[in-house]
Amino acid sequence: MTSVYQIPVQDIQGNTLDLSQYQGKVLLIVNVASKCGLTPQYEGLEKLYQQYKDKGLEILGFPSNDFLEQEPGSEAEILDFCSSTYDVHFPLFKKIKIVGEDKHPLYAALTQAIPERIGEGPWWKDLVDYGLTPNNPPEVLWNFEKFLVNQNGEVVARFAPDITADDERIVSAIETALSK
Repeated sequence: MTSVYQIPVQDIQGNTLDLSQYQGKVLLIVNVASKCGLTPQYEGLEKLYQQYKDKGLEILGFPSNDFLEQEPGSEAEILDFCSSTYDVHFPLFKKIKIVGEDKHPLYAALTQAIPERIGEGPWWKDLVDYGLTPNNPPEVLWNFEKFLVNQNGEVVARFAPDITADDERIVSAIETALSK
């Protein structure tokens, strides 16, 4: 598997970089969307970021329009929305594909590293009840699925979209990763 540090990405301003600038930090990589029922999770993610950023946590938000076109805006619109609505300070990146054959290499690596997610709960059934066909693992289920990467660039956990940033399972996994 390619190290996540070697995979090229573009920040929300369109600058190409790789994730090596985050080497030595714990990363929580999240696919985000502005028009989703889970969008209020931005608030909890920002709170988590503020609580742990000085201890070595980086939250990286990757907008995606893959689920019911819930991220239709341009990068400028996404940045404005995140800043003005949720006062987001964690890094945001250019909108990417996270599912399907043309998914971004970052998400190909993340889903290959950990094919199953923690917290497959009643939210899956809610999607079915709405007439939607949720993705089966290893694909990302929906917006706000979270991948935890340790300081060595290893993917160590994956959390279902409805597992919020203040959930003890995420907080405990982050604290464990930061303590190593």
